Amino acid sequence: MRQIVVIGGGIAGVAAAWFLRQVGGSQVEVTILEGSPRLGGKLATVELAGVPVDTGAEAMLNRRPEAVELARAVGLADDLRYAATTSAGLWTRGALRPVPAGTVLGVPADLDALAECGVLSADGLARVAREPEVPGAVVEDDVAIGKYAAERLGPEIVDRVIEPLLGGVYAGHANELSLQATVPQLAPYLRDDPSMVHAAQQAKAAAPTSDAPVFAGLDRGVGGLVPAVARASGARVRTDATVRELRRTPTGWQLVVGPTRAPELVEADAVVIACPARPASRLLADVAPAVAADLAGIEYASMATIALAYPATAVPDSLPGSGFLVPPVEGRLIKAATFSSQKWGWLAERAPGTLIARCSVGRHGEEADLQRDDRDLVAGAVADLHAVTGIEGPPLDSHVARWGGALPQYAVGHRARVARIRTGIAGHPGLALAGAAYDGVGIPACIASARLAATQVLAPWSDPERMTT
Repeated sequence: MRQIVVIGGGIAGVAAAWFLRQVGGSQVEVTILEGSPRLGGKLATVELAGVPVDTGAEAMLNRRPEAVELARAVGLADDLRYAATTSAGLWTRGALRPVPAGTVLGVPADLDALAECGVLSADGLARVAREPEVPGAVVEDDVAIGKYAAERLGPEIVDRVIEPLLGGVYAGHANELSLQATVPQLAPYLRDDPSMVHAAQQAKAAAPTSDAPVFAGLDRGVGGLVPAVARASGARVRTDATVRELRRTPTGWQLVVGPTRAPELVEADAVVIACPARPASRLLADVAPAVAADLAGIEYASMATIALAYPATAVPDSLPGSGFLVPPVEGRLIKAATFSSQKWGWLAERAPGTLIARCSVGRHGEEADLQRDDRDLVAGAVADLHAVTGIEGPPLDSHVARWGGALPQYAVGHRARVARIRTGIAGHPGLALAGAAYDGVGIPACIASARLAATQVLAPWSDPERMTT
């Protein structure tokens, strides 16, 4: 019997436990150690106005298979739901305008669509239109996408389009985020041609076409995914079990768990570290100092989500699709709003006559807004929603969820950093890393990292062909 410990009870941790049992079967015993009082990580569901509402991630990318396949495998096939609308707006230049079609995270491939949406001024459009003919050096090394885009396309499209789209994913700043890590589909083309418009056009042409819905959710909320995977894994789950030290032993690994006044020693044949980069760095400080140093360099953004329930009588007749993004240059408190009960049919069915909206607050290095108390955050979100959409009056119910250190920042050089981390970890058999800090912050990417980690720690005694969902 192989004893394997997974450190971290978010989606990456429980998915790693599930994959470990799929391969190891009865020869593997898995324990999940979660330092907080609950499983789930950044996936959580609360009750708001009598209905379940996600306060963390509320959607899974459906066109990437890992999340929906795992949901089906753990018995949630009948709970899968698809977004009723994915059209979104941008609050910019005094009005709600549609997000331009045909972009790669804001980098335009269709200049006509960019012009039609009305997001840019005439001067801004003219600057973008000239970009394919502007000379420049090709991108051989990693660069900050915001800085490169401003040089090529002009600062206006960065401020009004690229910044809010990237901020919606990473809660970061375009001038600090890695082009290679955040828009990898553009990088190969920019090595031959410096034009971002050409790169976006080529990336769009190369992308597979699909009629499948873009996003999937779960009836009663995506927060139900983690407990379902944990149950299906058969793992032993321990919450309030903080891992304080990790040591190599002659036969495997030893973990020091619990409070310093009453530490517990846990032995393991293998360990998957599925917690954020900073605590992972502390655990690896003695085991793999170079890896620990690289992990410590990954910064995180804190944010909050504000869920609001409004009576239908307070809502204008038409709201713009699934929600809207707010460029930082607009100076609003909220950076995005989702009309959840318009986006998800199941939620509309459970809360007829009620609008459920979610607002997000916070960006990397901008924690001042998060110092406000819950009442003040709700008031600020209500004021912004009223100004942008005309929604009237106080909400029926509200909930604030604060996510400290929620989103890793993929800074310039991130992919090279991850390559060094993986090379360093490979020198320690029976040890692997998983989570949002490496190859993607979305649920499918976290699950993919969990599968890779499980494969790595089981490699000495397993058949990789069995690692399927």
